[in-house]
Amino acid sequence: MGVATKFAGGPTRRRLLTGSLAGGFLLAFHLPVRAANEPVPMAYAPEGPFAPNAFIRIDTAGKTTLVMPQVEMGQGIYTAVAMILAEELDADFAQVALQHAPPSDKLYANPLLGLQATGGSTSVRAFWLPLRKAGAGARAMLVQAAAQQWQVEPASCTASNGQVIHAASDRKLAYGALAEAAGKLSPPGDVPLKDPKNFTLIGKPLKRLDTPDKTNGKVVYGIDAMLPGMKFATLAQCPVFGGKVGKVDDSAARKVPGVQKVVVLDDLVAVVGDHMWAAKKGLDALVVTWNEGPHANLSSKDIWEDLRVASAKDGVVAKSTGDIAKGLATGDRVDASYELPFLAHATMEPLNCTVQFKPDGCEIWTGTQIMARVQSEAAKAAGLPVEKVTVNNHLIGGGFGRRLEPDMVVAAVRIAKEVDGPVKIVWTREEDIQHDIYRPVYRDTISASLSGGKIVGWKYRVAGASIIARWLPPAFQKGIDIDAVDAAVDMPYDIPNFLVEYVRAEPRAVPTGWWRGVGPNNNVFAIESFMDELARKAGKDPIAFRRDMLGKTPRLQAALELVVEKSNWGQALPARVGRGVCVQPAFGSFIATVVEAEVDEQGEVRLRRVTSAVDTGIAVNPDTIAAQLEGGLIFGLTAALWGEVTIDKGRVQQSNFNNYRMLRIDEVPRIDVHIIKSGEAPGGIGETGTTAGPPALRNAIYAATGVALRRLPIDRDLLAARKRS
Repeated sequence: MGVATKFAGGPTRRRLLTGSLAGGFLLAFHLPVRAANEPVPMAYAPEGPFAPNAFIRIDTAGKTTLVMPQVEMGQGIYTAVAMILAEELDADFAQVALQHAPPSDKLYANPLLGLQATGGSTSVRAFWLPLRKAGAGARAMLVQAAAQQWQVEPASCTASNGQVIHAASDRKLAYGALAEAAGKLSPPGDVPLKDPKNFTLIGKPLKRLDTPDKTNGKVVYGIDAMLPGMKFATLAQCPVFGGKVGKVDDSAARKVPGVQKVVVLDDLVAVVGDHMWAAKKGLDALVVTWNEGPHANLSSKDIWEDLRVASAKDGVVAKSTGDIAKGLATGDRVDASYELPFLAHATMEPLNCTVQFKPDGCEIWTGTQIMARVQSEAAKAAGLPVEKVTVNNHLIGGGFGRRLEPDMVVAAVRIAKEVDGPVKIVWTREEDIQHDIYRPVYRDTISASLSGGKIVGWKYRVAGASIIARWLPPAFQKGIDIDAVDAAVDMPYDIPNFLVEYVRAEPRAVPTGWWRGVGPNNNVFAIESFMDELARKAGKDPIAFRRDMLGKTPRLQAALELVVEKSNWGQALPARVGRGVCVQPAFGSFIATVVEAEVDEQGEVRLRRVTSAVDTGIAVNPDTIAAQLEGGLIFGLTAALWGEVTIDKGRVQQSNFNNYRMLRIDEVPRIDVHIIKSGEAPGGIGETGTTAGPPALRNAIYAATGVALRRLPIDRDLLAARKRS
């Protein structure tokens, strides 16, 4: 396993979500990075007199506290966002401290999402300008304070590394010494931002600020939260979607040493104990009869039959250009359909939530990507006004969209109402995987026509659930889920006759939600897989076929040319080894990826090498970009190789990592990431690798075996059968 990060010289995405959640917000946030034996700090308070805006606090000792608007869940935001702000502030990065932002849609809303949330590969691109402006404004105030003290013109002063400098008189003042005076000044209007050529932090591979406390054990994730007198609980929900509790025999459970209480609610049972082991053993001892409800016979077969019927119907038009009927009637027509399964998140930190419920208030400790919704939903569950609910957010041990949902907090609050004192509720891995909010199943049907080696007509229909319609109903307009058609309506290829439709098809009973790039990782797979089939139909190399239709996307063209060079595309390979390519302008970044893979005679697939070239605009921290691409590629390739959630008798069949496989360390190939130097504003990077890996792998298998897989995960029997035939 190896990763190489290199630099090569060298369409703005629509908003994913619009609007915001209604209601007032009053939350207190605790500092996520602290020693386990330290007292839990209470609500945020500025540490010094100089607080020029929502993001900066500078005390008289010179410590610069950056108030982080986004949640850190392993994606490197604590460092990248801090670099953006500190760059324009000209702060001493060694003196930077981080404080989790208090909840405020007014002050800390993600500009691309319309509310205070972390997701959609938006953190850097959303806060690129707001944080630079905040830093520049604060720097101007510090310079003005120094100029007044020295009785010189502000224009004769500069700032660098946490100091204001007057070169003509060789005088310097540290920010800490200027904090009080600067705090008395009025914030300036628009302040000119730095020319990128003058950046001193942005573009450097700085070490992540959250790494030291993660390695020495000081970080407290939600699952680590500890309170005096705290009890522990774990739970079981009806294994059938929509089922309820019937009868509970808790006689054996109550005899387990350490068990304190059994909580029975309409849809779940929980055992409360002195420690987690007592709670788990007590839960194992329960005898529960479930009322399984109307979905007790539901199967994956039923869900796929429903989806296939729906996908044959006309959809709502998401985009139309040219004359699709004329285009499809021209040249050779090719038809195909592609299917992607349900997927679980399976985060390394399983679901958890600690709650202290009192008649006049409720306090919560958890890790969440969407603080305000957690608070409002917890208030409903608690039967309390919103202002009586306090949520303490922590670093997150894996989100991928799972923690954009409040369900785990709602369940924890309902359990805590039945318990005296604080209680930590932890889901077992089995409960977590079998009661997830799953990536939807999708079926994409495509018809295209070829003439002169190019596509002249393209009809694309995506059928699947609408997460937007459930998660943010105002954003679901005219029957279109903008995420479900993302990367389909804005394909990079020049096609004169073009139609994209969307069919909303909700799976019976199965809850669906965000999963690390939902719409794009469906559509890019279908589109890029079909492109390889069309290239073969046209008798052209897959790279050449794509290159001929990328006329209006120079940034993507450059990425494609670079990955061709770096992946050794075109060089001879052994039998049953192939290279596959994927190009995509997803999440505001432009990426081309080549996977090299081998398929043995039994149909097993071995990853040999992965090469990615990316133009993600200005690279704030190149190490973070490389790490995110590496992680995303592994995440996506894992799903392509093994990822599938199946239903039988209304139950999820997968339960843990034994039957919901992960890519193991000895199976990870060499990954080379090449970052293209760019002066454009940053794009998103957290989900681009997840989207790129599966189609590139599928196309590598196609090149190695001639088998055109149209469904994930990879069907090894089909590959082996092809060899035997």
